[in-house]
Amino acid sequence: MNCSQSWPEPVVRVQSLSESGISQIPLRYVKPPSHRPSVKDNNVSSSCSTQTEVDIPVIDFGNAFSDNQTLRLETLKSISLACRKGGFFQIVNHGVRPQLLKSVREVWREFFNQPLEVKQEYANSPATYEGYGSRLGVEKGATLDWSDYFFLHYMPVMLRNQRKWPQVPASCRELIDEYGREVVRLGGKLMSVFSKNLGLEEDYLLNAFGGEENVGACLRVNFYPKCPQPDLALGLSPHSDPGGFTILQPDENVAGLQVRRGESWVTVKPVPNAFIINIGDQIQVLSNAIYKSVEHRVIVNSDKDRVSLAFFYNPKSDLLIKPAKELVTEEQPALYQAMTYDEYRLYIRTKGPCGKQQVESLKCS
Repeated sequence: MNCSQSWPEPVVRVQSLSESGISQIPLRYVKPPSHRPSVKDNNVSSSCSTQTEVDIPVIDFGNAFSDNQTLRLETLKSISLACRKGGFFQIVNHGVRPQLLKSVREVWREFFNQPLEVKQEYANSPATYEGYGSRLGVEKGATLDWSDYFFLHYMPVMLRNQRKWPQVPASCRELIDEYGREVVRLGGKLMSVFSKNLGLEEDYLLNAFGGEENVGACLRVNFYPKCPQPDLALGLSPHSDPGGFTILQPDENVAGLQVRRGESWVTVKPVPNAFIINIGDQIQVLSNAIYKSVEHRVIVNSDKDRVSLAFFYNPKSDLLIKPAKELVTEEQPALYQAMTYDEYRLYIRTKGPCGKQQVESLKCS
């Protein structure tokens, strides 16, 4: 995959800007008027539309494997509906221990609270994005998002390089490894459910992603510092996730994720110890648009910072991804051209977040 080896401009850490006491954000972070959130009654909605109250489904994932057939089928139906209509849902009773969720959140907050020189040891480049970063995309002069992050590979094993993971705090690497194992296991169960709900063999999607040993999995830990002008900035610009699907551990104390519903933006209220699941572009392609990725963004806050952990479950990077032949009919022909994930993700790594432009560009004419 061809990608720039260096950033086009000196990298500024957003957390350092926030902690410097500025009252106005630099112009580089000011979004165009049509893209800005607006603050109203402590809720943030699109400046060109009103905020609507639409629930993000909360599903007891354990019931998808219940011996009670009625309960199991009801749960599978709820997941299917969420994947087809909204692209987002929350799961509880997912098998990952609440104490592990808490510990991994706390250790990452500790990392971002380390002195800058400690974090700079892990500074990343756009060649792989691994490490401590503050921007997506390599276009010079681009408007930037109000966030820092740490990105690392977990699967396949040959890409897992623990030397690139933080050594500070001392428990960080051990917790990342344990968390990765548990979330990858959960990802496999979700793939099984998605496949069955599409009427495919239970292991179809996993095999399409390269199989258990070759599936891609990576973690992006987001840090959204306090912002003195949250009505002008975004923590993360509107986009759909380029990979298969995302398992997000949100900050339970500060809402920030917003999902597009028509012309409006809906703020997701996190449920304690829940994961937020969202469909990515690769599953949209494989399902021939039966399942849909949905545009989302992140708003920022003037009073509180936020930490969230996004675990991306992706295809093996050199496999061609195209609509499953079982889901292609005369009435519903293949909607998308085949493309490897390596080729596909180059777009967001070059351009940064761009709504749903990329997956729409794959449509067959």
